[in-house]
Amino acid sequence: MNWVLITAFPLELDFTENGMLEMELEGRKFTLAKWADVYYAFAQKCPHASGRMASGYINPLGQVVCPLHRYAFDMKNGRNTTGEGYFLKTYPVETRPEGIFIGFKPNSFF
Repeated sequence: MNWVLITAFPLELDFTENGMLEMELEGRKFTLAKWADVYYAFAQKCPHASGRMASGYINPLGQVVCPLHRYAFDMKNGRNTTGEGYFLKTYPVETRPEGIFIGFKPNSFF
């Protein structure tokens, strides 16, 4: 796993009212969310119809909901919780003394 620093200063992250923001690091676009003081990272777009996840919302169960068709996903593992069978790509996030890091799998040619 390649760990990339998102920020050394978490308080400077500019989350919208819904607790999410879009980011790009290492040429990869993703959504960063904060819910119940925990950070989550997942795909920028919904796997169903490419709705921008940061334009959706986080429901009371801590699931991210796509703004287009209201499909909900578990932010920890990407599982679709409303029964449509899709998976949202997720990325591991670690909070360390140096800041917040996201884990990317190295590119593989095999």
